[in-house]
Amino acid sequence: MDILLLTVGIVLIIIGLIGCVLPVIPGPPLSFLGLLALSYTQWGEFSSNLLWTMAILAVVATVIDYVVPIWGTKKFGGSKAGMWGATIGLVVGLFLGPLGIIFGPFAGAFVGEMTQKKDSDKALKAAFGAFLGFLLGVGFKLVVSGLITFYFIRGMFF
Repeated sequence: MDILLLTVGIVLIIIGLIGCVLPVIPGPPLSFLGLLALSYTQWGEFSSNLLWTMAILAVVATVIDYVVPIWGTKKFGGSKAGMWGATIGLVVGLFLGPLGIIFGPFAGAFVGEMTQKKDSDKALKAAFGAFLGFLLGVGFKLVVSGLITFYFIRGMFF
């Protein structure tokens, strides 16, 4: 049973890390579930405080991932069209590799804003806000999932 839980944990950790950059996969919660799976094996002797802390961080990272891009877009004068454009740009960017994932939200937000506003300067500013919000959200998710992964690996080997 330990090997099965360890395998499930490893798979969840990997998918969780991938989910930090893919918008449809909840990265930190899956990483946490991987840590939780390991906690039920002979290798995972984690304190309840650590597990609760990681669970809370996973929830906070997931919530922040939805809030920060909206905040960034609004802070820089964007509209709902800019947010939708950033999301669509991200999905299209997934097919274009790492640069597409990074620049897709920016380009999508810009196009979305241009459909609402005639002023390209305002659209560019809003697109930058969406892009910045996206990067902050992904960065925070990567930090949280990376921390969970650290404890996972530490639990397996130390």
